[in-house]
Amino acid sequence: MADSPAPADQPACEGSAEDTLLPAELRAWMQLLAAAGAIEQRLRSQVKESLGVSHDEFLVLCLLAEQPGAALRMSRIAESLGRPKTRLTYQIACLQHADLVTRRSVCGDKRGIEVALTDKGRRLLREVSPALAETVTEAVHGMIDDRQCESLRGLLPEVAEASVAGSDTAV
Repeated sequence: MADSPAPADQPACEGSAEDTLLPAELRAWMQLLAAAGAIEQRLRSQVKESLGVSHDEFLVLCLLAEQPGAALRMSRIAESLGRPKTRLTYQIACLQHADLVTRRSVCGDKRGIEVALTDKGRRLLREVSPALAETVTEAVHGMIDDRQCESLRGLLPEVAEASVAGSDTAV
């Protein structure tokens, strides 16, 4: 066992693509998850400080911000964010208490609830979004090198091929 290059419980050094057990798409997916987790971690404190809400509540605000002038049903928000409806109810109540969202019954559906950003919520998002976007950009640049970027393109081979074809024609 003394001759072994790496202990059995430790990962081996990085090898060639042929040495890996995972196909390129799964490796890319794992890198994407790692990058998203790192970005989320960097955003948490900044979101709390600048907006006074949790990261999950921030995601609700962002989803609503992409629906200018319109409300979304709570069931649609839960589905879009992959959150349990019971947890979302608590988050919406917190956002409503902070006067960042309103909620109302859906006309003709006793059980349906729609949520919309308030003017205060829109104004606050507009004010803090540039700094939060910069944090995301910095985190991405710090997390993803050229090799990983190429690997992530493996998730969408058609897009990568179109990008290469487009750059060939532009030359």
